[in-house]
Amino acid sequence: QVQLVESGGGLVQAGDSLRLSCVASGRTFSRYAMGWFRQAPGKEREVVAARDWSGISTHYADSVKGRFTISRDNAKNTVYLQMNNLKPNDTAVYYCANKSGMILTIGYANWGQGTQVTASS
Repeated sequence: QVQLVESGGGLVQAGDSLRLSCVASGRTFSRYAMGWFRQAPGKEREVVAARDWSGISTHYADSVKGRFTISRDNAKNTVYLQMNNLKPNDTAVYYCANKSGMILTIGYANWGQGTQVTASS
């Protein structure tokens, strides 16, 4: 079991930037795929960005492509989500998750506690 803890959320204005962090502890972290998801009230949890262990394969939701970037620092057991030009529709609780499979968009079962991101107009 890998324990995940997100941080970095907050209340910002539309157009601002935030960087979310997810620190992993427990089992070996190096070769897990990592994903960022978000869930707004009344909506299903959706994948925002995902990255394999090497960084060769990445996935971004169409709604955030070009604005968000997922990255990873294996030495620190940390994955990041850089969010630029935030929009009100980005408001949600953001979660990180890990998996060991090859398909980046499905199969996540291990989650952090979430961090709130609010972008006001």
